[in-house]
Amino acid sequence: MTAPTLPRVVAAEWTKLAGLRGPALVAVATVLVSGLLTFAAANASSVDPGFDPLDSLTAGLSLAQVGPLVLGVLVGTGEFSSGTFRATFTAVPRRLPVLAGQTVVTAAAALATAVLAVGAAVAGLLPAARSRGIPLELTTHGTPQVLAGMVAFLVGLALFGLAVGALLRRPTPAFVAVLAVALVLPIALMLATDVAAGPTTAPAGDPAALQSAVNTLVTLLPSGAGALLATPPGAGGVEGAPDLGPWGGGLVLAAWVLVPLAAAAARLRGRDLT
Repeated sequence: MTAPTLPRVVAAEWTKLAGLRGPALVAVATVLVSGLLTFAAANASSVDPGFDPLDSLTAGLSLAQVGPLVLGVLVGTGEFSSGTFRATFTAVPRRLPVLAGQTVVTAAAALATAVLAVGAAVAGLLPAARSRGIPLELTTHGTPQVLAGMVAFLVGLALFGLAVGALLRRPTPAFVAVLAVALVLPIALMLATDVAAGPTTAPAGDPAALQSAVNTLVTLLPSGAGALLATPPGAGGVEGAPDLGPWGGGLVLAAWVLVPLAAAAARLRGRDLT
């Protein structure tokens, strides 16, 4: 019997992914959302006297990030939600190569989706830029770094979704967890801060210190750290939060991937397959 080498496991995982309709639909939706939201943002801003189309380049990330999260969760929970994990781990008794294969496949699928989504975002800028006679300078002023950061951000979110999905093993809890951490929690923190600092609310402490603490926490969340990846050089961080820069943001996002992925690997190495 041929040993289940990592390339064979990766090929098997890719076959599984390619045979599902869900990931393909998620990829298409991600590209469309990225392009349409960027187009809408650029078109709305084009009436401003100081309009720069590149200022709207990352506008689509606010919702486009949902797609990679969903893709990762679908891959991470697929074996357990379908019940095929028994056959898979019989064929690959060491188990960890399966998780490694899923990681490689998710990264590859997310990379392709992210490149197309970023391309759609650039295309979404063209109508507004042309209406004002402004050329898109994609090779200057740190724009290549922003484009690369957008791709890395979306790929990182997909791997975060995979890690949480592989750890929790059930789609619903995994979806709730990744969406809560990546999308709901940052908004909730900002809203809570606005309410606490409102004119009808008695401040319990220094409002500036509270805002700095919230901004720091949001920066250390996956979406905040990933947003630093797509920030132009020299733009600075959020007021009151540590200025981690693109590299620091990338490291924080990597930690959000590696910690649950390591926990999933530790759980997988045990005998618990429920």
